Amino acid sequence: MKRRDSVLLILVIVLLGLSLAAVFPIGSNLLGPDGLTLGLDLRGGSQLLYRADLTRKDPEVTDDQAMASAIEKIRRRIDEFGAAEPTIQKQGTDRILVQLPGVDDITRAISLIGDTGLLYFREIELDAAGNPVFDDQGNYIFKEEPAAATGTDERERELTGQYLNRASPDFDQFGRPVVAFEWNSEGAHLFEQITRRNLQRPLAIAIDEQIISTPVVEAVISTRGQIQGNFSIEEVRDLSTQLNSGALDVPLELIDERDVDATLGADSIRQSLIAAGVGLFLLLTFMLVYYRFPGAIACLSLGIYGAILLAIFNTFSSYLTLTLPGIAAFILSLGMAVDANVLIFERVKEELRAGRALQAAVEIGFTRAWSAIRDSNITTLIACLILFWLGGTFGAFMVRGFALTLAIGVGVSMFTAIVATRTFLRIAVASRVVTSLRAYGVRS
Repeated sequence: MKRRDSVLLILVIVLLGLSLAAVFPIGSNLLGPDGLTLGLDLRGGSQLLYRADLTRKDPEVTDDQAMASAIEKIRRRIDEFGAAEPTIQKQGTDRILVQLPGVDDITRAISLIGDTGLLYFREIELDAAGNPVFDDQGNYIFKEEPAAATGTDERERELTGQYLNRASPDFDQFGRPVVAFEWNSEGAHLFEQITRRNLQRPLAIAIDEQIISTPVVEAVISTRGQIQGNFSIEEVRDLSTQLNSGALDVPLELIDERDVDATLGADSIRQSLIAAGVGLFLLLTFMLVYYRFPGAIACLSLGIYGAILLAIFNTFSSYLTLTLPGIAAFILSLGMAVDANVLIFERVKEELRAGRALQAAVEIGFTRAWSAIRDSNITTLIACLILFWLGGTFGAFMVRGFALTLAIGVGVSMFTAIVATRTFLRIAVASRVVTSLRAYGVRS
């Protein structure tokens, strides 16, 4: 055995061992909570489609900038909401598609995504003598415009959530859930003036034009404060998330909502596994019957290919989401994985029929098949790149999943064909384990 073949054999064995360690035992590693990341169509969940009202954006901001900012803020809200592997994508010019795998409380998610989360304060109305104005029921009347004060640049500024450093869930001295907030230096400067002039008066705290609470200002406050109200712990958490992510740059209208049942995903996986099993059986049977000993080596390489591919999806599950089209690409790539082997073995058979020695026929067969293998796989990768780009451009995420899975499969299949199959065949021929030409599909 040549040194080169020994090194390659060790490389293949080590890679196979690492791959098997990543996927076995299947119940805990591959299908467990930290295993493969399944897409919406397989895991179940919800899909929301929003339309952004770009006519109400800041005139100084372009449509693309407003959409990009809205998508980023939606992403931050969903991340804090806890949805696993959400997909947030712009569609067309004014639509945003949100996919939330595994989300059961869709009503809460809709509220969290759609509310703008704009925090501001409203002072009470005063009459000409400086006394509070009440309505017919004896309640304070609050001004419509947000409370304002003089900023550090001596300009009049409204105190809104844009000056927040952070907001977080907390509890008051009575154990009731509240939202604790902290201003930046500019916000603290404004808040100090507003609380100073409203001492012993109620100051309304409003979120998205709705008054949440009307606490009485007991002391001058600058940096920190609390939002009190009849809140549950969950409502406090959601409100903190909205304030931290900032106000959405454009209003969003929910125009489509779809729930995907998890049982549909389970049924799709079951049928896909059946299809993969049948296809794999026919594939292995054909290779063994038609190519015999080289076919057995190809089957071994195919097993290595499957282990490596599963290990890639399992190891990089944070970045790779398996969808139903992805499973289709996985099954398709099973056939493509032996495509290079077929080209190589046919070339080897041609050389053997021409009277060449077995070892020479193997080397020449690999050399002459390489150009066809290279060109066919590069062509497939180009097609995958185009599909991936088009899928992102037009919001066809299933197409992107198919293209990405197929591209990974092509890359792994080239490795197993050129490295694994070639190394195994070289070692078998050099060791003279099988020398009969009939074992290579050639009649003597």
